[in-house]
Amino acid sequence: MTQVTQVRGKTSHFGLWWIAVGAAMWGLDAVFIVALLHHFSSTQIVMLEHVLLAAFSFPVLIWKRHELKALNWGDWGAVVFIAWGGSAIASILFTAGFHYGNANVVLIMQKLQPLFAVLLAAWVLQERVRRGYWMLLVAALIGAYLLTFGFHIPTAGSHGNLIGALFALGAAALWGGSTVMGKRLVSKVSFPTVTALRFAVALPLLIVIVAAQHPQWGTMAHAVTLGPVLANLLFQTLVPSLISLLMYYRGLDGVRASYATIAELAFPATGLLINWLVLGQTINIGQWIGFAVIWLAVLQLSRLPNEEPGRQVKRTMKMAQ
Repeated sequence: MTQVTQVRGKTSHFGLWWIAVGAAMWGLDAVFIVALLHHFSSTQIVMLEHVLLAAFSFPVLIWKRHELKALNWGDWGAVVFIAWGGSAIASILFTAGFHYGNANVVLIMQKLQPLFAVLLAAWVLQERVRRGYWMLLVAALIGAYLLTFGFHIPTAGSHGNLIGALFALGAAALWGGSTVMGKRLVSKVSFPTVTALRFAVALPLLIVIVAAQHPQWGTMAHAVTLGPVLANLLFQTLVPSLISLLMYYRGLDGVRASYATIAELAFPATGLLINWLVLGQTINIGQWIGFAVIWLAVLQLSRLPNEEPGRQVKRTMKMAQ
């Protein structure tokens, strides 16, 4: 018998770019979701996507069912967290924040998501980051602010701001926590399994939420719009949902959660670019600078060591000669 030692946790520069590209693909839905909102509510769209994603999730879970035995109760709690908290509840809180509070306040609070991810990674995963990381985190947060507002200083009214800010903070905490919980899971099971679990576990909750809203499905009966609507929905399901998350979790296996949360800022950066190219929205010089700052931060982050010296964890596997 021979022993093959695999060093896990070493620097994965490519992993960071898997995450950044996967997150960037989330920004592609901005163009197509506008058309779908003429036929469905945002919750209906997410639920329909998960119904279609069941064609991927359940076969993968059957194929990879042996991996599920490695998950303990804490791991299953992480699955519920990313499926219910990150996919469903966070989106509801973020949307409610716009309803109750000032939009500028909501957007500013949402930009604090990386801070939640760093704090939770230190607590849950015992991650410690290098000094150079904090400079990049501050730069990325400044870039995210500029990306949203440019050099404009947003003003906020008083009515409902506290409630809106709390909703946005809740969404930011759930999204940041989902990064950490996803990192916990990919260390135990393969990235297709994590992706399938996220979709499969989220579906029952989404069905309940949509049913409670008593939706109208009448527009699906019109054959004139049925083809384009289904094609649009299929794109939403395959690209910004399935392929992007497969890439995201593929990269997360070799990247620390605190690093991944900066790479995720590629999402609003790409969304801004798509809105400019396709929807014709105006972008000011401050937003262009924010766009450049975020991608330069990701580039510089990919050059930093992904683990501290002496903190590599060795996995030993026995293989037959």
